[in-house]
Amino acid sequence: MTKNEQDEGEGGALHHVQGAASFSKFMTVLQIIADAPGTLNIAQLTKRAPFPRGTIYRLVSALIAEGLVTQSGENGTFRLGPRLLQFAAKTWEDSDLRTIARDFLVSLRDATDEAVHLAVPSNNRMVYIDKLVGSNRVQMKTSIGGQVELHSTSVGKAWLSGLPDQRLLDLIKGLDLKRYTAKTFTTPAALLDELKRTREQGFAFDDEENEPDIRCFGSPIFNRSREPVGAVSISMPVYRHDERRHELCGRLVRETAQLISAELSRML
Repeated sequence: MTKNEQDEGEGGALHHVQGAASFSKFMTVLQIIADAPGTLNIAQLTKRAPFPRGTIYRLVSALIAEGLVTQSGENGTFRLGPRLLQFAAKTWEDSDLRTIARDFLVSLRDATDEAVHLAVPSNNRMVYIDKLVGSNRVQMKTSIGGQVELHSTSVGKAWLSGLPDQRLLDLIKGLDLKRYTAKTFTTPAALLDELKRTREQGFAFDDEENEPDIRCFGSPIFNRSREPVGAVSISMPVYRHDERRHELCGRLVRETAQLISAELSRML
């Protein structure tokens, strides 16, 4: 964004744009940036956001002024800002699930030496609320607060597999089964077959369905009422995956999810 573009929103603190409708616009722009961190510049953002160009300039300038968004000096792309991440961190630190699951995640990471994630559902996606990495140099480029799809990830498929049948069918009808790789499940029938396998084996397997060269194992976490409230996962590059690791990681992620579920039921 140029200085003139920023000046258009100068004094562009949030209070300069009034009302609930304006708040909704801020949230729309924030969500677009959150869904594609570090990839959209102002020109690309104006194509995605359903607002006039001048409105987007003012919104982005206000968000930058409040520390909710940052802009790269190299390529002009946007990311969520430190103030927003501080808000989120306070929420996640107080999360009962995150607190209860932490020791189990550490054990899972130590047993596999791979990246492990804890995720919860949010607006028909999954959001990572914790992540631990192994000692290997090649790691997943994910972050706490990152959002991923339900149909193409191990955490998403794991959580879906835990839903009651009717709720699952209703939810899948409303999903955009976007293709991310040649292996992504893009029809309700294919996804339902995959979720049946997930239920039978107790874990979901992402076989390069969300990203090429990445495989993941996920298992659902249940509360006392047997409602799925999240999922735990193990992620690794394809070259570190083989038949022995498949059996080991599938068993460990399933057992870890069961242990977290039991502790969650006991504590809450």
